[in-house]
Amino acid sequence: MDIIFKDKDIIVLNKPAGIAVHGGPNVQGETIVDFLIEHFPEVKGVGDLPAQAGDSIRPGIVHRLDRDTSGVLVVARNQDAFERLKLLFKTRNVEKTYLAVVCGKLKNQRGVISYPIGRDAKNPTRRGAAGGRARIRGEREAETRYRVLKAGDAYSLLEVMPKTGRTHQIRVHMKAIGHPIACDRVYGGKKVCCPRATGARASPEGAGRQMLHAQSLSFSFPEGRRLQFEADPPEDFSNAVKILETEVE
Repeated sequence: MDIIFKDKDIIVLNKPAGIAVHGGPNVQGETIVDFLIEHFPEVKGVGDLPAQAGDSIRPGIVHRLDRDTSGVLVVARNQDAFERLKLLFKTRNVEKTYLAVVCGKLKNQRGVISYPIGRDAKNPTRRGAAGGRARIRGEREAETRYRVLKAGDAYSLLEVMPKTGRTHQIRVHMKAIGHPIACDRVYGGKKVCCPRATGARASPEGAGRQMLHAQSLSFSFPEGRRLQFEADPPEDFSNAVKILETEVE
């Protein structure tokens, strides 16, 4: 696990794709929480449960990334830092920037997606956007801004800035405008576009996960001290971008 930064209050990780942040009914294998408890045992009592009630279910976790999303993840080392960070996320005082390879070429170089997001009425593990074909429940406001960095006919590379933090927000919003995240078979379907690498590591099915990477987080912590953390995309994401660049050329 790549530790980007740590001090007495926070730990910042470059989360690999394929690892869940915390356990759950359908989660198998090691999680980020397992790593944290092993290397930073003080986080066990940090979280939504007060320390006197026992160990937290999600120790130190103030925000999450999907299992197959890579990139910057910040964790609290003590309860005070947890409460302050949680408030920053809740009040939308954290700037989040993602990189995404999506299917197709967008009409506009910049845009704002503001469809409310809720649970899919037929499959509560999935989310849907208001106005789409799926019936959703418990919809809540959501806003995602994007900027096109590179565009080809089959794929585009976007810089994406979610202003809210709904579950699967970027994936749901990109699907809603007709440009699902490349290789996202949950929201893009079984036939979603998926760049195929060449050479020894080539796969007939393309990359094994959605092409979404949390590139940076920026926030004031403590107040008046601006922190910014960045993580370079992993190899599979970089390979997808190279395929896009070949198409553009």
